[in-house]
Amino acid sequence: MESYIQGLFAERIGGKSFGKDTVLYKFEKIKRAKAAAKLAHPDVPLIDMGVGEPDDRADDGIVDILASEARLRENRFYADNGIPEFKRAAARYLENVFGVAGIDPEREINHAIGSKPALAMLPSVFINPGEVSIMPVPNYPVLGTHTRWLGGEVYHLPLIRERGFLPNLAEVPDSVAKRTKLLYLNYPNNPTGATATREFFEEVIAFAKRYEILVVHDAAYAALTFDGMEPLSFLSVPGAKEVGIELFSFSKAFNMTGWRLAFAAGNELAIKGFATVKDNNDSGQFIAIQKAAMYGLEHPEITRQIAAKYSRRHGLLVAALRELGFAAEKPKGSFFLYTPAPKGIVDGPRFASAEAFSQYLITEKQISTVPWDDAGAFVRWSVTFEADGEEAERAVIAEISRRLRGVKFEF
Repeated sequence: MESYIQGLFAERIGGKSFGKDTVLYKFEKIKRAKAAAKLAHPDVPLIDMGVGEPDDRADDGIVDILASEARLRENRFYADNGIPEFKRAAARYLENVFGVAGIDPEREINHAIGSKPALAMLPSVFINPGEVSIMPVPNYPVLGTHTRWLGGEVYHLPLIRERGFLPNLAEVPDSVAKRTKLLYLNYPNNPTGATATREFFEEVIAFAKRYEILVVHDAAYAALTFDGMEPLSFLSVPGAKEVGIELFSFSKAFNMTGWRLAFAAGNELAIKGFATVKDNNDSGQFIAIQKAAMYGLEHPEITRQIAAKYSRRHGLLVAALRELGFAAEKPKGSFFLYTPAPKGIVDGPRFASAEAFSQYLITEKQISTVPWDDAGAFVRWSVTFEADGEEAERAVIAEISRRLRGVKFEF
């Protein structure tokens, strides 16, 4: 007999059909394929190039501060919308690293328990039924999920190689733009690794002003740049604070993924709205974690060292993939490499999609990647693979080359 609980689920997550869907989503397919590959080849280590989080731990300075601050009795209280000293440190960080001056730490900055919850809450601040969030594809989908749950609509703009994986705002119909409340961007980009330009951000600001839209720039990878690419903040462009906010994550820049900390900065009214919704969702991150994170904000060289490691790994991976025939181009930011998926193997299987190719890599070569078929068939390779030191990094890349050597991919 079916429990009456089945009839209580909200329609936004499936209603009476919740839990009965047999469709396997991409990451669940990858998870199952990885488990099957390990079972079928127990003596062949899986090379995981799909992980979207750092492979190393936080800097000793950050950890030491946490250890000492966690012992203090006065840090036991709820943090609510963040401690003032953290906000001041965040404002200094924006100026020192990105050249963003004039941010009021009290009114224009608010912490969050990670950028994912912040993105999830923002539609509650702005979206009414029938209103629109514009989101590029492929992308990180959380803001779009909550837009739909609130009765809003999501309008997708494809990220294509020919445009440097920057969305073409001119493609947005006037009828859609007039109903739009939020424009979501993320640069350096997940999954493409593409970086934005100041000229593109100027175009975004003009578009936002024309249609009275709030820009939400997810800057999770903004400080992880290399090869002459200086860190670029949306807020550093004149006029940006009038139309938008920016989210900065400690997960990627400081190897603090599980610590769950981020901050939003920018337009005062938008930050106030976010703080109001957040105050009704959580009671703030542990004060000791905020104080430990301040050490990172005051030592941006930590991020530069992390970025140097990713740059080195990107160089190794790009060289190896090019030898195998892939059109691999080293990005100038993030830890993601985005390459067109092959159409098949000469005298071998055909790949109707990037997902099919990714499944082949896992099952036949024990190499895990993430496929994207939203705007062309591409695979995302992450250089956050497990490797302790440069010699180990070279060994991992050499093993990828060894496993794929002799396979004639057709592109």
